[in-house]
Amino acid sequence: MADILNNPRKGEELPIPELLDYLKTVLDDIHTIQHVKQFQGGYSNLTYLLETNLGALVLRRPPVGANIQSAHDMSREFKVLSLLYPLFHKIPKPIHFCSDTTIIGAPFYLMEKVEGLILRNALPASISLDEKTMASLSDSFVKNLVDLHAIDCTQPNISALGKPEGYVQRQVSGWIDRYRNAETFHIPSMHFLMEYLPLSMPSTNDTSLIHNDYKFDNLVLNESNPAEILAVLDWEMCTIGDPLMDLGTSLAYWFEATEMNPLVKSFANLTWLPGNKTRQEIWDYYIQLSGRKNTDSAFYFAFGCFKVATIIQQIYARYAKGITNDPRFAHLDKLVLAFGDRGKLAVRL
Repeated sequence: MADILNNPRKGEELPIPELLDYLKTVLDDIHTIQHVKQFQGGYSNLTYLLETNLGALVLRRPPVGANIQSAHDMSREFKVLSLLYPLFHKIPKPIHFCSDTTIIGAPFYLMEKVEGLILRNALPASISLDEKTMASLSDSFVKNLVDLHAIDCTQPNISALGKPEGYVQRQVSGWIDRYRNAETFHIPSMHFLMEYLPLSMPSTNDTSLIHNDYKFDNLVLNESNPAEILAVLDWEMCTIGDPLMDLGTSLAYWFEATEMNPLVKSFANLTWLPGNKTRQEIWDYYIQLSGRKNTDSAFYFAFGCFKVATIIQQIYARYAKGITNDPRFAHLDKLVLAFGDRGKLAVRL
């Protein structure tokens, strides 16, 4: 079962004739684009399925109206895929990058389509995931992250993807600045976290390649065996840094059954289904498999919550300013509040 698709949303359509004319100059034997469909999931970069005479291709471009260059750098995301493809086989094969913004109105790149199941906030009617399957998927989720963090990040090409020295401090100050720049209303818990995080940073020299957005809906699963991960998607924030910061972001997306309400259910992955590990179990299993030094997870989880809240706030700010009219964004302000409150609660317990 492929990810749910729909027709491109208004204002996010691709100019098919111009795109095809360009692709004919860079791809051998491409003659037609029969259909274009937009992937429904995701709130950041826009992703499309191109059905061509060469088969299915996936196109990624920045969101309409975004000016957060570091978060929507198509050339960097393509570079990451190109460097990792020989080292980490669970990624789509990169095909082509286009920097010419006159073709579709923004830079974009093409990659292969990995067929499989992507877990969003609801299951297709034809899919059923029992407790045993979810337990096995939880294990695979952690094992795959440990494998990613085990890649030798001292290799020259890989090491050039980031600057590990001072990574935690830069992340904390950077995300605080991003939140302030996107703030549209006062949220006490977010201001609490802006005071807590700079004062609570752990001293660590631990370094690895990190994904920075590792969660269920960025994984392609084997439809016949959903516990098997076929590919990891959305490498736009990949860098070199503290692997526990990566894990903390994953935990921020990991909602448990006791936290569910209609608002959260509309956004959350299916981590709350019976059989999934708890956040503490995810943390403990990661520490066990990776052999990394155990430490208090509260800072990393709180940072993850603040970071995710800021990403959502940036999207909501575009909606509030009328830059985008996507109706999915209308109530994202309530999710910012929810993530801020979760982060504050974690460090106040």
